[in-house]
Amino acid sequence: MKDQFGREISYLRLSITERCTLRCVYCRSEEGLCPKAAELTADQLIEVTRACAELGVNKVRVTGGEPLLRRDLIEIVAGIRAIPEIKDVSLTTNAQDLANQAAGLKTAGLDRINISMDSLDPDKFERMTNGNLMKVLEGIEKAIEVGLAPIKINCVLIKGTNDDEVRDFIEFTRDHPIDVRFIEYMPIGNDSEKVGINNQDILAAFPELEPVLSRYAGQPSRDYQIKGYQGRVGLISPISRRFCIDCNRIRMMSDGTLRACLGQESEVCLRPALDQGHEAIRDLIEKTIYNKPRGHNFGREHLNQRNMSRIGG
Repeated sequence: MKDQFGREISYLRLSITERCTLRCVYCRSEEGLCPKAAELTADQLIEVTRACAELGVNKVRVTGGEPLLRRDLIEIVAGIRAIPEIKDVSLTTNAQDLANQAAGLKTAGLDRINISMDSLDPDKFERMTNGNLMKVLEGIEKAIEVGLAPIKINCVLIKGTNDDEVRDFIEFTRDHPIDVRFIEYMPIGNDSEKVGINNQDILAAFPELEPVLSRYAGQPSRDYQIKGYQGRVGLISPISRRFCIDCNRIRMMSDGTLRACLGQESEVCLRPALDQGHEAIRDLIEKTIYNKPRGHNFGREHLNQRNMSRIGG
C-alpha cells in the first residue's frame, strides 16, 4: 500500500531479538545482553509479517540484535518464506555463528545475507566489536558455499577509528563476489556523539569507482564498481544524501513495536492488536504505514529513546 506521500511500502525490516553477542562501539558499547522475555514468539512474528504481506510487503529482512541467537530462527525464516506474497527473505548478522547455521538457513528458504564487518584488521575488529574476525570470514566462506548471494558487507565508518580502512575494503571486492557497503553513521541512542564519515568524500577520494545499476528497486545504496573487480561498493548515505523520498520500508522491533521511520521517535505498539486478532493487526499496520513521516530528523533532533540495537539494524 501507499503512505500519505504516495510511497509504495513493500519492505519490512523485522527485528526478532535485541540480544547480541557483540558490543559494537556505535551501537551498544555500554550494554550487555538484553533479556528475551519481551520478544514476540515465532508465531506472532509470522502473523505480523502475514498482515504486512496482505498490505503489499513482498520483501523481509530479519534483523536484531543478533538474529542467530534465536533458537527458533529456522522456524521463523521458513514461516516467512511460506507466505505467498513474500518474494525475498534476507538476514543481517554479525556472522559469529554463521558458519554453523548458513546451510540450515538456506534450506529454510533464506535468499541472501548481510554481514556486519567494520574492520579487516583482527585486533581492531575485536576492539570495535568484542568479536572474532576469523569467525566472520569463515561465515562468509560458508555463505558463498551454500548460495546465500549476493552477500553484502555492512561497514559503518567512524572517524579516527576505522576510516583508514576504506581502501582495504574496496580492495576486498577485487577478488570476492561481495558487495561492501559503507553506511554513514546515524546519530541514534547513547552513542550519538560519535563522528561518522561523509560518503561523498569516499567518491572524491576514489574516482575509479564507476556507478552501476542498482540490484533492487528502492534500495538505499548507490552502487559503484571498479572495472575488473568481482564485487561492488555501495554507499548508504542517510545524512549526506537523504533518500527519504524513495523510502519503501517499515520496521518492527522484537517486542512488537512498529516504527515507520528510523529517524523519528514515533512508535506504535502492536501487542494489543496481537491479542485482538489478525484484522486488528492489519488495521493498525495499515494506519501506521499511511501515517509514515515524510522524512527523518537526523541532524535536527537528538534521537536517544532507543539505541540502534533495539530498533533493528
